[in-house]
Amino acid sequence: MDYTVHIERMAYGPAGIGHLPDGKAVFVESTVPGDTVQIEVIEDKGRFARGRLTAVLEPSPHRVREQAPLETLCGTAPWQIMDYETQLQAKRGNVVGALVHGAKMSAAEAEGAVAEAVGSKHRWNYRNKLELGAGTDAQGRFIVGFHREQSPELIPVDASALAHKAIERAPKALRGAIRYAQGSRDLQIYRIGVRHSTATGNLEVALWTPPGPFPRATFAKTIGEACKATGVIRVMADPGKARKIKGVEVLAGYSRWHERLAGFDYHTQAPSFFQVNTAQAEQLVALVREGLGSLEGALVADLFAGGGTFGIPLAAAGADVVAVEAAGSSVRDLRANAERNGVQLEVLGGDAGRELATLGTLDALVVDPPRAGLGKGLVELIADAAPRTVAYVSCDPATWARDTALLGSAGYRLKRATPVDMFPQTYHIEVVSLFETVR
Repeated sequence: MDYTVHIERMAYGPAGIGHLPDGKAVFVESTVPGDTVQIEVIEDKGRFARGRLTAVLEPSPHRVREQAPLETLCGTAPWQIMDYETQLQAKRGNVVGALVHGAKMSAAEAEGAVAEAVGSKHRWNYRNKLELGAGTDAQGRFIVGFHREQSPELIPVDASALAHKAIERAPKALRGAIRYAQGSRDLQIYRIGVRHSTATGNLEVALWTPPGPFPRATFAKTIGEACKATGVIRVMADPGKARKIKGVEVLAGYSRWHERLAGFDYHTQAPSFFQVNTAQAEQLVALVREGLGSLEGALVADLFAGGGTFGIPLAAAGADVVAVEAAGSSVRDLRANAERNGVQLEVLGGDAGRELATLGTLDALVVDPPRAGLGKGLVELIADAAPRTVAYVSCDPATWARDTALLGSAGYRLKRATPVDMFPQTYHIEVVSLFETVR
């Protein structure tokens, strides 16, 4: 049975939300707030339903032409059918909604706490990194592409409209180069990372393979020429979610990718994390720096420090920074980047909670955790360290809202939350939030 539904808002995901005639919420992909659509209910989950779009009866004034249909299919740009201002409003709305549902704030309190979203100057071609899956097609030919969202299916692509112009067509170039270099052999390449810096011109290609023999010279030459790479790297790790690094080989050129962010130089090894939208990452740094206020002589811990995105600018501003990072490659990057930029900070390689427990009383704290957030145990340790101000940078509104409630119970009030759009054309949003002690 088909229903006519008016789409009211966007979920934190690819779907718009409307209501069925009985009042039940229904999630419908490929819709935009303001659309009136015809749908078929494909799944009833009890409290809500999922629908399949069968027709757009009255398009929303916020609906725009799809620029990169394959990006929608892969799930890499599901919001591209929506004008950019509406994307920003929807992202802010999702942050507000997370506080209402996850932190149990009133709607008025949440609205007052969340600033307007900081938009991205570049709405396409903003990514400094492509993460490509690799495998074979039904004919046994090597392919590169993107995995469909929440699926192991690999969709071959020739280009990505989200990537910097210099690497936009890297998928096609790599497919041809690797087919030629490996010939009839299967070298079990399962992942490829391509990084490019507009500021430095560095372009790195990293091939992920299991350990074993590999035609290094052939690949170095072929890929270097195909992509004009300044560095070709092989990362040896078995496939799977854990992906424990067993070795890194430099096949050609530079051993680290070089980027410039907020006036500082960062050199990053292939396995290490770095923010994929450099210009918007500078906004994150500025918001954290501004939110912490005067730093001269302040003792600041930087948890989940990565290669020093926040710790290095804070140290340069006069803070005594203790940076904590668990990933071995990032720890090495962090130490080298601090030296390279002429700043002094203490680097601790290890678990964030374990190291935080050894630091004593802090003046301020910066946390930039993975999607899982902080959780109860770490929030308790933060309370024990008693920083006056906590700057929390989050890539997941749901876990951030949960932690906001936990921090509230531990004596910290959310002062301000600013959504920063690192990922135009997607539903993802970064949040820079500031908490102050009320004890």
